[in-house]
This record gives sequence, C-alpha cells and structure tokens, in this order.
Amino acid sequence: MAKIARKLLAHFINVDKTGSTAVYERLGSDLEEFSPELSAEVESTKNILGETSIKISSYTKTASVEPYYADSGTKLYERLQKIIDNDLVLDDLKADVVDVKLWEEASPENSYPAVKEEVMIEVVSYGGDTTGYQIPFNLHYTGVKTAGTFNISTKTFTPAGAD
Repeated sequence: MAKIARKLLAHFINVDKTGSTAVYERLGSDLEEFSPELSAEVESTKNILGETSIKISSYTKTASVEPYYADSGTKLYERLQKIIDNDLVLDDLKADVVDVKLWEEASPENSYPAVKEEVMIEVVSYGGDTTGYQIPFNLHYTGVKTAGTFNISTKTFTPAGAD
C-alpha cells in the first residue's frame, strides 16, 4: 500500500454567495498546511473498579487558512473583501467546502469521490506585513455533509445518487 501525497487531498471552497450555481476555487496556493481540526467532545469517567470509560459525543470541526494572500483576480478574494467591507454576519458567511480524494480512481468524466460540507467563513484580520495584503480566515464546519463526486475539469459537485 502506497503512502498518499498531501497534494492528492484537494479542498475546494464555494466562493459564490448568490446561491444559483456553485463556483469553486481550490485552497492551497501559499498554504504550507491545511488541516481541519476535529476538536472532539470527550467525556471521561472512572468507575469504582478503576476502569476508565470514554464517550465521544460530537465534533466541532474548524480549519485555519493562514496565510491567505489576497489575489485581486480571484472570486475568493472578492468574497473575503465583501465580508470585511460590509461587516457580514450570519447566513452571509455561509459557504461549502468540498474535500476531493484525488488518489482514488477517477470516473471517465474525470470525477473523484468527494464530501461536501457546509461552513461559515470567519475573517480573522486583514492587512499583514510587507509580503502582501493578507486576509487570514477560519472555516467553521456546521456538520451538514453530502457525499458524492467532484469533477476536476468542470469544478462541479454531484451528490451521491444524483447521476
């Protein structure tokens, strides 16, 4: 069994807020690391026999995108700048992220197994140092997941059973 190269787990974020057709851009440019943290809710109890019982009841999944260097030619930059300029909150921060398993076998249409999950975008700060305009942000996953496939050529997600 071969080890999987990190570049084969692709993350695409929907940068369109109109709700009509999703527009996905791949995360990763300038990022040395992107690792969604699961932050499990863990309850540990010890019984009178000295045994430990552990219950994991939920996860609070988050991911940090830092650094993010603003690129005026991208829809992601436009989305983040709109959040900053208009102090957006609540549903205006909603998006989705698709994790695509590029190490799996592609379909003839160039689609790979994927999971789409709803997120809320939290802009942490903006500005940065002399290396460029930075807008670091966090993704807060809501737990609303959909399994399916993602076509790398057309950048479209298809829910399982919809094809």
